[in-house]
Amino acid sequence: MRDPHAPGPWAGGAPPLELTAFVGRSAELAELTAALGRARLVTVTGVGGVGKSRLAVRAAARWAAGAPGGAGWGRVELADVRDPQLVEYAVVEALGLTDHTTRPPRRTLLEQLADQRMLLVLDGFEHLAGTSARLVARLLRGLPELRVLAVGRRPLGLAGERLFPLAPLGCEEAVELFADRARAHGVPVADGPEVRELCRRLEGIPLALELAAGRLRALSPAQLLHRLGDRFRLLTGGARDALPRHRTLRTAIGWSHELCTPAERLLWARLSVFAGSFELEAAEYVCGGAGLPAEDVLDVLSELLAQSVVAREETPAGPRYRMLDTVREYGAEWLAAAGDADRLRRRHRDWYLGLATWCELEWFTPRQREVAARVDVELPNLRAALECSLTWPDEAHLGQHLAGSLWFCWVGCGRLSEGRRWLERTLEPESGYERARLKALWVLGYVAILQGDTGPALRALRACREGAERAGDPVAVAYAEHRTGCLALVTDDMAGAETLLRSALERYRAVGELNSNVLMGRVELAMARAFRGDLPGAVRLCEEVRRVCEDHGERWARSYALYVLAYAAWADGDPAGARELLASALADAHVFRDLLGSVLVIELLALVTVAQGDPVEAAVLQGAAGRLWPSVGLPLFGSAYFNAPHERCEAAARRALGDARYAECVRAGAGLDREAAVARALRHRKPGALGALPAPRGPAPGTGPGQREPAASPTRKGGETAG
Repeated sequence: MRDPHAPGPWAGGAPPLELTAFVGRSAELAELTAALGRARLVTVTGVGGVGKSRLAVRAAARWAAGAPGGAGWGRVELADVRDPQLVEYAVVEALGLTDHTTRPPRRTLLEQLADQRMLLVLDGFEHLAGTSARLVARLLRGLPELRVLAVGRRPLGLAGERLFPLAPLGCEEAVELFADRARAHGVPVADGPEVRELCRRLEGIPLALELAAGRLRALSPAQLLHRLGDRFRLLTGGARDALPRHRTLRTAIGWSHELCTPAERLLWARLSVFAGSFELEAAEYVCGGAGLPAEDVLDVLSELLAQSVVAREETPAGPRYRMLDTVREYGAEWLAAAGDADRLRRRHRDWYLGLATWCELEWFTPRQREVAARVDVELPNLRAALECSLTWPDEAHLGQHLAGSLWFCWVGCGRLSEGRRWLERTLEPESGYERARLKALWVLGYVAILQGDTGPALRALRACREGAERAGDPVAVAYAEHRTGCLALVTDDMAGAETLLRSALERYRAVGELNSNVLMGRVELAMARAFRGDLPGAVRLCEEVRRVCEDHGERWARSYALYVLAYAAWADGDPAGARELLASALADAHVFRDLLGSVLVIELLALVTVAQGDPVEAAVLQGAAGRLWPSVGLPLFGSAYFNAPHERCEAAARRALGDARYAECVRAGAGLDREAAVARALRHRKPGALGALPAPRGPAPGTGPGQREPAASPTRKGGETAG
C-alpha cells in the first residue's frame, strides 16, 4: 500500500516549488494540457535543453487540477537509472508506494494504482526506451484511469502514442527568458540588437540562454557574442542542483550522442556539413558510403529524427530536415576528429553544383516557380558550396561555374548584391578553365549593370568578350555582346543598344541558344525601339516573347514583356488593359522576389492610375516605389529616357493636387513595405475609393483615359533591369 506519510507527488495537483520563473510557452502549455485530455499517452520530444521537463511538469499539474473529480500526478526521473531492471523500482519509489513482499514492483504498481485517476510523468527515459515502453504499455493496459506523459528525445513507439515535439523559444520569449535569468544573477540587461542577436545565435534553447545569462557576471552581451564561436566551452557553469547532463551545453548534447548507435553517430557527424535544411536525396548522396551505405541513410536518419537530433519541416520546396546549429556544431567536431571533414565538404559542394546546374536548365520550363522556391530554401547550402570552392585554389573553376550558373538566383530572385559578392570572390583566383571564367564574367557584368555600376560592368564585359574571342567561344561572345547592349540601353545610347542587341540575338540564333536570357534580350531590344519611337515594333517583339514564354511555361521574362505591352496599351489610350497586364506582371515578379520587376510595374501603375483620374493613388504608388528603389540599386541610372514616365506622372499628380498634397501622398506611400506596396498596387481602385487619403477633386489635366501621351520610355528603370 501507499505510505500515507510519504510526500507522494501524485497526491495532489500542485506543481513543485520553482526557484526560477517559468517564462513563455503559454501556447504550448495550453496545447499540451489539452492533448492530455484527449490521449492516454503523450510524449514530449525535443533536443536537449529545450525545456521539455519544466513544460511537462506544468502541464501535468494543470491537467490534474482541472480533471473532473480531481486527479493526482507524479514524476519519475530516469536519467540516473542505468540498469533496465531498476526502472520499475524507480517508478514505485518516485510515487511513494511501499511493498515489503516478494512481489515484483510492476505488480505493486498495478495493484496499488488500480482505480486511481492519475497522470504519470516519465522523464528522461531515452537511454532505457525499450524497457520503459514495455512498462508503460503494461500499465496502460492494466490501469484504465492512468495517463502517461513521457518526456524524452525520442518517442516510446507505442500504439496510440500522441507526439508533442517541442521547438525552441521564439525570439520574444527567448529575450524575456535571457533578461529574467540575467536579473537573477544581478546583471540587468536591456532589450537591444546585441541581446537579440545573442538569443538568435543560441537558437532559443532555454538551457543555452540560462548558461549564457550566467556568464554576464564576467562578460557583456557583446563579448558573449564574440565568443560564441566556441559555445561549448563558453556555456558552462549550470546550477549545482541541475541534472549532470544539464550543467553544460556540451553534456546536454553529448547525452543524446551517447544514446546513439555507431551508425547514428556517423550520420550525425556527416550531416553537419549541411547548412540550414536539407532533403533526403542530398543526405543519401553526401553522407552515404564508407561505413554507411546510401540505402541505409533513410533508416538511420529516421532514428535521429526519433531522437530529436534532426527535425522534419515542411517548406514551399517540400519536406526537409534540419539540425539546430548547436547540434550541428557538436557533430562537426566529431567529423573533424575523424579526419573526414574535407571529403564530406567536397561531396556536399558537388551535390549543390549539380543542383545549381539542374535549376539553371529548369528555369526555362514550367517549373520556374518551383526552382525559385527550391533555391530560396537551398541558399544556405549553396553559400556553403561556394565557400568550399574558394578553399582550394585548384578548384576555383568550380566556384566560378557555380556562381555563374546561379545567375537566375542573383537576377531573377532579387539577390543582386550577394550575387556580385560571390562572383567577384570566385573570379579572384585564376582557374585555368576559361569557359567557367567567361560565364562568371558576363554574369558579373549583368549584375553590375542592374546595380547601376557602369565602370565595373564595362570592364567585366570587355574581359569576357576578349577572352571569348581568344578561346573561340561563340556563346560567351553572344552573352558579352548582349550585356554590353543592355549597358548601352541604360546609359541612353539607344542606337548603340539596338545595334548590339540585334547582333547578339543573331549570334544566339546561330548557335541555337534559347532561354530566359535570350528572351530578355528581345524585351530589351523592344525597349530600345520604343525609346526611338517605334512602339508598334516593340509590341511585335514583346508579343513574340509572350508566345514563346507561354509555350515553355516561362513566367519571369514574360512579366517584363507584359510590362512593355502594358506601356503600349496605356499609350494607346487603354489604361484598363494596361492595368490588367501590369497586375499579371506584378504577381509573377513578386512570386520570384524580383524587386526590380516589382518596382517597375508599380511605377507604371502610378502612370496608369493618374491617367485614370486618380492622382492621389498615383502619388502614393510613387512614394511606395521611391522606398523600394534604394534596395534595387542606383535609381534610373541617371537616364533621361527611363526617367520620363516617372516625371510625367509626377507632373500630372502635382498639377491636380498641389505640391503640399502631393508630398503628403508620397510620404504615405513611402510608409509601405514591399508586401504592402505590392498588395496596394494589385488592388483595383476607383477614383475616390482611397481609404484614409481624401479623394482628388478631379482628374489631372491632360491625363484622362482618352488622352494619349507621346511614346517615350516604356519604363522607369532602376538597379535591376529588364535585361
